[in-house]
Amino acid sequence: MEADISQKRKRRMNEEEDDSQLTKRRWERLPSDILQKVLVESDVNDTSGMTSLISQVHCGAVCTAWRLLLTDPQLWHTIDLSSMKSNFIDTRSHPYVYVTEKSDLILNCFLKSATSHSKRCTTRLILHPNLYLPNDLFTYTAERSPKLKRLVMPAWNRIDKDGIRRAIACWKDLESLTMEYISDGSFSYLIHEISNNCKNFRELKLMTASDSQIASIVKASPKLKVLSLRCSNVLQEHLIAILDRLPDLEVLNISHCRVMEALPPLPGPDRPDGRRVLSELDPLILDKASRLKKFMTCMPFGGSCIMCDRARNDEGYMKWYKYEPDLWKQDEVHSLAL
Repeated sequence: MEADISQKRKRRMNEEEDDSQLTKRRWERLPSDILQKVLVESDVNDTSGMTSLISQVHCGAVCTAWRLLLTDPQLWHTIDLSSMKSNFIDTRSHPYVYVTEKSDLILNCFLKSATSHSKRCTTRLILHPNLYLPNDLFTYTAERSPKLKRLVMPAWNRIDKDGIRRAIACWKDLESLTMEYISDGSFSYLIHEISNNCKNFRELKLMTASDSQIASIVKASPKLKVLSLRCSNVLQEHLIAILDRLPDLEVLNISHCRVMEALPPLPGPDRPDGRRVLSELDPLILDKASRLKKFMTCMPFGGSCIMCDRARNDEGYMKWYKYEPDLWKQDEVHSLAL
């Protein structure tokens, strides 16, 4: 009887020892492919607004084994900061935002860590509309991502022409650009630099387009294949110019746009030119657009379109901060949606 009890005790002690060994097994001893999958997908259910990039940077600081694992360039083809925002306030003078020093330091840390891990293999860079890169960090990132093909960078407030010149000179393979706020002069310079340096450039999305910017596109981007102006104010004459002078254009998205007709100026000094919002497109435009593979529009008006209502309420200058957090990522053109 005592022998049986002794054997049971030994068996239980062995089981407890085995359990202890399992508990003490070190994470870095997991097979590298399994550990890599765990680390990369560690934020799938995260609700704090942190992106996979931020999680990976944090994981890389845990130990040497994890850091070595996360230096695989294959993990850094996309640098996604689409959920990261600057801590800023609007100002009345250029660059019209003030970003706190701490916010810039955090962004600097994450972006420099990511570009270091990527070993110059990054092909996509995605930034939030309220993430304001300083000029020096913008050029630093460009110099360390020479294979970049897609740039989603809505806010250009803090980027000057020299920064644009230096960055675009690095991005010879750039194919796609999504942007929102940029001055007309800087935009014209940017499009000119892209035309001279980026021979494969074919996609452009302007989240808010001005008359001058559309004119710059027509003048400097004859090889453009995809153009999205959704939720903007667009003059009818500019639509005609786009269809006439961009011969390679295949896809044009003017969904939720306020298409307007320019009216003759009113008599008298300092009287502004008038504009009338159209409810239907001119048959001439529809005829010219028939050559495209896809022409996306909400006109004629008649149905219930929430985005069209929002664009009208915002007078063609979308205030994205008022709406769903990820609304700015949407686009009817599949290759431009995030």
